[in-house]
Parts: sequence; structure tokens; C-alpha cells
Amino acid sequence: MLDAVVFDVDGTLVDSERMGHRVAFNDAFARVGLPDRWTPQQYGDLLQVTGGRRRIASYFLSRGYAPAHCVALADELHPVKTALFRQMAGNGAIPLRPGVRRLVGSLKRQGIRLFVATTGHRDWVEPLLEFHFGGSTFELILTGGDVSALKPDPEVYQAVLRRGGLDRSRVVAVEDSTNGLRAAHGAGIPCLVVANEYTDSDVAEAELVVDGFGPHAAPLHGGAAPLPHGMVTLETLASLAGRVPAGPDRRRRPRRRLVAWSGRRK
Repeated sequence: MLDAVVFDVDGTLVDSERMGHRVAFNDAFARVGLPDRWTPQQYGDLLQVTGGRRRIASYFLSRGYAPAHCVALADELHPVKTALFRQMAGNGAIPLRPGVRRLVGSLKRQGIRLFVATTGHRDWVEPLLEFHFGGSTFELILTGGDVSALKPDPEVYQAVLRRGGLDRSRVVAVEDSTNGLRAAHGAGIPCLVVANEYTDSDVAEAELVVDGFGPHAAPLHGGAAPLPHGMVTLETLASLAGRVPAGPDRRRRPRRRLVAWSGRRK
């Protein structure tokens, strides 16, 4: 049986990389008078560099800028980008992924407890969730500021289990990335990965990988699973509850976006 679902936010509930962070970076470039603009494909490649400041510095270093200049540009641009992203989160400019509102509303109506476990910052996560779902949809929201170690460390999922008084055998996580998957598995929680265009192939360790919430959702890995009318539903998630995740495969493998691995593009 399924009692609770724990959702990631960035890239899972919302299309925040392509339509949020990338847009905010581009707006920050414009604010300071730079001509640079990152395309969705280019941004996907830049995601191999973690952290906004490091991403900016790495990009300008690849353009031939001096290292000291790259650091200075990153220090100037990143606070501007962060402020723009917070504004976008609060005014609804970052869209939900297709099918998310339907799924979350359906789970809520059917008495499933809903939680959030994200590495994002509370100062943008809460306004974003408030805008899209109101203030009472999620029972508990845990963010990167609430834990000492970020995903792939399982601390945030362990905290949700503890504070929610949850039985992990009745919980399923919903993620979009390898780090999120490994965090859920590290806490002993089975995981559905709903891939986006930036998801890499290491998520094949998930109990189920699908290419969207629906309509027209299709499995990419994990075998047959109920997807009524091509949609992720309570039935889909309940089919994963109680599975004991295998230990995460921590072998170093080349990172590839899932669309290249699966042959499908969303």
C-alpha cells in the first residue's frame, strides 16, 4: 500500500532548469550589458558544472576570458541571476511540468500524504509551491537549508521519514536526476524518475523511469508498469511501493542525457 509520496521540485514538479534558471541567467547577462544567451541545449551541457557561480566562470573561461575576469564576472552576475529567479518563482513564471497539477490534485483527493524533499532554497521553493498549489497541499517541505548534506546524500529523505513518522515501505519518491534517485535509494525509498531533457542515463537504477507525467507518458526503463491512459497515477506509484531499492551503483560512468540514451526527446 502507498501512504505518502515525496516530490523533488527542481526539474521534477517544475520545468525550472530550462524555463527558470536558464532564463534567469540570460536575463542577468542582459542586465549587465553582456550579449551572451544560453540556448536550452547549451545549458544542458553547462549543467555538467555544478553551482551557478562555477557555471558562469566555467562558461567564460571556455570563451577565452582570463581566469580572474571569469571569477569577477561570476561574482557580479550570480546575485543578479538569483534575485531574478526568486522573482520568477513568486510570480508564476516557472511553469509546472505537464501533468503535475492533475497528479498532485488526484493524490491529495485520494488521501495520499504529500511531502517535498529538495536541495533548492526555501526563499524560492515556498513561493513557487504557494503560487502553483496553495499553502496546504504539502504536509512538510524540506529544503537544502534544512540539512547538512545535499543530495545524493540521503539526509533530506531520512528527515522526511523521521519527521513525517513514515514507514518507508509505504513511501515512493519522485525525482528527475541521478542525485535525487541516489538520495531516495540511500534512505531505502523506491523511486519513480520522470525524465526531462537534462536527465542522464544513470537513472536506469530507478524502479521505473518514464518520459513524462502524461498524457502520453511511456516507460523508458524498469519494465511494465500501470500508466492508465498514458498517465502517471496513484496506481503507477502504488505499484512501486514496498520495493527494496538496490544499493546505488557508484561506479564512475560518463554522464549522458537520457534523451540520447533512450532515443526520445520530450
